[in-house]
Amino acid sequence: MSSDASLYPVSVNPELLARPWNALYSKAAQHAQIHGLPYDHSHTLIDMFEKATNDYANNNAFINMGHAITFKTLHSQALAFAAYCQSLGLQKGDKIALMMPNVLQYPIALFGGLLAGLTIVNVNPLYTPRELKHQLNDAEVAAIVIVDNFIATLEAVISETSVKYVINTRLGDMFSPVKRVLVNTVIKHVKKMVPTFALQPHISFSQALRLGSTMTFSPVPIVPEDIAFLQYTGGTTGPSKGAILNHASMMANLAQVATFLDEAIEPGKETVITALPLYHIFALQASCLLFVRYGCTSVLITNPRDMDGLIKTLQKTPFSILPAVNTLFNGLVNHPEFAKLDFSRFKFGLGGGMAVQKAVADKWEEITKTPLLEGYGLTESSPVATVNPFSIDSYTGSIGIPLPQTDVKLIDDNGQEVPLGEPGELCLKGPQVMAGYYQREDATAETIIDGWLHTGDVATIDDKGYLFIVDRKKDMILVSGFNVFPNEIEEVAVMLDGVLEAAAVGEAHPTSGEVVKLFVVLKDANISEEAIIKHCKANLTGYKVPKKVVFIDELPKTNVGKILRRELK
Repeated sequence: MSSDASLYPVSVNPELLARPWNALYSKAAQHAQIHGLPYDHSHTLIDMFEKATNDYANNNAFINMGHAITFKTLHSQALAFAAYCQSLGLQKGDKIALMMPNVLQYPIALFGGLLAGLTIVNVNPLYTPRELKHQLNDAEVAAIVIVDNFIATLEAVISETSVKYVINTRLGDMFSPVKRVLVNTVIKHVKKMVPTFALQPHISFSQALRLGSTMTFSPVPIVPEDIAFLQYTGGTTGPSKGAILNHASMMANLAQVATFLDEAIEPGKETVITALPLYHIFALQASCLLFVRYGCTSVLITNPRDMDGLIKTLQKTPFSILPAVNTLFNGLVNHPEFAKLDFSRFKFGLGGGMAVQKAVADKWEEITKTPLLEGYGLTESSPVATVNPFSIDSYTGSIGIPLPQTDVKLIDDNGQEVPLGEPGELCLKGPQVMAGYYQREDATAETIIDGWLHTGDVATIDDKGYLFIVDRKKDMILVSGFNVFPNEIEEVAVMLDGVLEAAAVGEAHPTSGEVVKLFVVLKDANISEEAIIKHCKANLTGYKVPKKVVFIDELPKTNVGKILRRELK
């Protein structure tokens, strides 16, 4: 690895070198901790994109429903889209929203927008009109690329937003002519997945690419401080806020993660299953940008809730890496066909977005014979902050150790650091931390204090430097003055054979303040409330044992798979 000063312009905090987790670093991570992150800090995501599409031009970049585009094609189509955006009069810094599931149009529009100097605003396609209106207005979006399936939602609010240009597309529009007609016909007329709408889009995505390919693109000067993404938080603690993620923070995070994964990933050779939606920060970075950087192939799964369809894709694909959340891992290991898959090329699963449960991780490793690497991050940290070293033999129950150049501290309610082993709010500092919330100075000041990002997550740290998430502060249950963390209750509940999923919440109680109420999804209908409570009593202190068990068919979740405890409350 080069020690050229141009690659390491950032002065290193000497305090980082004394942190206990340094002993767990690979050589690459140790080098980055001592000398700085190994990349040119003047480079942007565009520099990364140009290099990858040149170096791996003939490799498949993305595959969706069996249709592939190479890095060369991705580059030419992104340029065409960028040229078309310029023809609309969109200027550097203007905001363009992407409201799509995982389809080939997404990476083309993403990189095309970045090439044009635009700021990408990712939008959850399942938003209600109220949620969509808030995000479009808050981000001051000028243009949107949207799949027809969701135009009715946009139609309901567009007159009350800043959106000037609507570019529509259908799920199958990037496929060959025959397949395009087949897919689009089935989705619209057979599955009835496209609601009726009267809104007239400005142009179709396919037309935009055709026109753009005949236009001259004018390169836009982009610097690391320019905003690449306004990435909106989930809004579980109030109105959704736009985290300002500039090219610098995203590039730093890519370099940080690479110091952990370089030893496992063979550039240009891996096949990544992208079942998580690319509009979510975890998939955006860990499935899209990271593997574009590595020149690898990403298989886009449009509907990950179709577990049978996902399994069929895995049966046909020699996959090697699978980033996912606990609920997806759980769904896979409980599918009867999953254990029959060919795992000869598979290297690891990468868990994030929510806590991975031990029962799920154990079953995953039993079937795949590979580790499930759990990490931790949040929108505000671009997103990865910690991850388990690739050297682990099995599930650790930990979210791992901080990435190089990332510092952590755990504090109590008075802002004082807690002793080793004691729970405290996890605070982060590093080059991947956001610049702030868009036009929310007060919220930024509450979240970033003296350079430290306050995550709102409660964690502990052991003497080796491994971090363990206890729970979200906001989800804590208070029973007779004792803190009860839902994750612990849920972890125990799913250890019982016959329990598929569980979610714990607090319920008001006249004497103890709150008691634990457990919602359970069964895979064995013969499991009773008494059996679950007996199992919990055998594994939990008395005040943590659920007083009520409610059986439901499905837990409410975000589209990424996070359990919505607030809805259960």
